[in-house]
Amino acid sequence: MSDEFGMVEPQEGEAFGDEWEEIDLSEDEADRIAKRRDRDFDEFRIRMKDADQFKVEQSVFDDATFAAIYKLVQDGYIDAFGGPISTGKEANVYEALGDDSEVAVKIYRINASDFRHMRDYLEGDPRFEGIGHDKGQVVRAWVRKEFANLERAQRAGVRVPDPIAVQRNVLVMELVGLAEDRARRLSEVNVENPQTAYKVVREYMRRLHRAGLVHGDLSEYNLIIHGGELVVIDLGQAVTIHHPNAVDFLRRDCRNVANFFQRQGADADADSLYEFVTADEDDENAEE
Repeated sequence: MSDEFGMVEPQEGEAFGDEWEEIDLSEDEADRIAKRRDRDFDEFRIRMKDADQFKVEQSVFDDATFAAIYKLVQDGYIDAFGGPISTGKEANVYEALGDDSEVAVKIYRINASDFRHMRDYLEGDPRFEGIGHDKGQVVRAWVRKEFANLERAQRAGVRVPDPIAVQRNVLVMELVGLAEDRARRLSEVNVENPQTAYKVVREYMRRLHRAGLVHGDLSEYNLIIHGGELVVIDLGQAVTIHHPNAVDFLRRDCRNVANFFQRQGADADADSLYEFVTADEDDENAEE
């Protein structure tokens, strides 16, 4: 494999695998700040609503969203906001100045999020058994799930944006590339060495699977390239391998990835990719 696409390594001493970690979905400080509505928060909320970046979002960003941002500012994770990096149906991602570097701030719009789509990925995930039907709770669970998935993927040696902090429906993470030199989705570039890139992606898929996760929406639109690195993004919908639809999701990921790299000229096949990703580690060692 060439050095064109370097891979990160799993973190030594970490016991990943298919752990059933607990994810706290209880009310957080942002909710309490929104309820108290003290003078400092009210002044902050007014400033945020007057900011150019958020004027168009006033109808979908509730007070608790501004409270989440307020708490992250208080805790030192955000110093100042820049412009939007991307806008989607469910979330906007903004460039921001963090403690010592630029960060990405992903804000899920509770009123505009696809509630049913999110529940399809949450229901059946053992980390979210018994989750209620309240839309705010579902979106909060989704954001906590994305943070937890990023942490688990990172421990397993998958290059993902470094998760930094989460508060209610707001996620702070590493900004991969800067606004003036932003990372590009694979869908936006011609891959110069598709076979090498494919080998990196399939290895990351296998590491995710061995860490007990299936991405669930992997394609050229959720893989970015910057500085000689391939980075997996958008892990909010990733499910554990115990999810009732995990096999179907993985099969779909394999088709999407194999089809893209086939079009780029790589030797890729969906069935072979699935076998590679799901191969038992003992079987792999035996073949060697």
